[in-house]
Amino acid sequence: MAPLLETSLPGLRLASRGKVRDNYDLGDELLIVSTDRISAFDHVLPNGIPDKGKVLNQISIFWFGMMSELVRNHLHEHRVERFPPALRPHADLLRGRAVLVSRLRMLPVECVVRGYLSGSGYKEYRQAGSVCGLRLPAGLPESARLPEPLFTPSTKATTGHDENIPFQKVVDLVGRETAVAARDLSLAIYGRACAHAESRGIIIADTKFEFGQDGAGLVLADEVLTPDSSRFWPADAYRPGGPQRSFDKQFVRDYLESVRWDKNPPAPALPEPIVQGTRDRYLEIFRLLTGRDLD
Repeated sequence: MAPLLETSLPGLRLASRGKVRDNYDLGDELLIVSTDRISAFDHVLPNGIPDKGKVLNQISIFWFGMMSELVRNHLHEHRVERFPPALRPHADLLRGRAVLVSRLRMLPVECVVRGYLSGSGYKEYRQAGSVCGLRLPAGLPESARLPEPLFTPSTKATTGHDENIPFQKVVDLVGRETAVAARDLSLAIYGRACAHAESRGIIIADTKFEFGQDGAGLVLADEVLTPDSSRFWPADAYRPGGPQRSFDKQFVRDYLESVRWDKNPPAPALPEPIVQGTRDRYLEIFRLLTGRDLD
């Protein structure tokens, strides 16, 4: 099965093309199509992962439903049979990987929550004893569970790397009331997601959320708790003191590190075993968390 790397929908206006999603302008709504592109270290790789876009789309829909009592979300419709008539000719391509959503004023920050010491957080901790400037107890091993989840926001860079920022910077960017609400909602969503995931034998080590605003306040948007935006670890294999086996994009990052790519373009193509291994991990975490197979 060939991955879907790019969409072109005649009669529709492409509003933007991100690292993974193609967004079409429908006036009061946006059509978001999740492709099978995959990025790592801020570069889109030349080959994609079959069905990846469907996993991202459908697992986000699952979490939107679970979190609906905590926070409003941007989702209007995900069933292609209920899409507007202009989209019907593209139904086969859109099925399972597209949603109609509200247009929002997006916050200019990524709302990152960390429950475990991993990735860039662990690198900073080894150097400074902190994560995003927040002091932690000494002597924590890699992958240790943190005393409590941390809200560690970052910039939302259009080019280059996102940069960690202190909470006060979020206040400066969006105002205190909005910053506090985004922080508190992020921690609440993470807590509810962790409780569900743990019941399915999964640890959510960290994740990131995006929020937009409409006239009534904050709205959860974009993707939610996907293997692109989160670290998922099998609880039965969890052993603090080193990297963990995972059901997420870390598998791709580890391969790229192993071939000593300098993280400058052009990005290397992924060999077939890495493509298949990534697809298997994405499908498995979808089944574990949702209890069903991909549509």
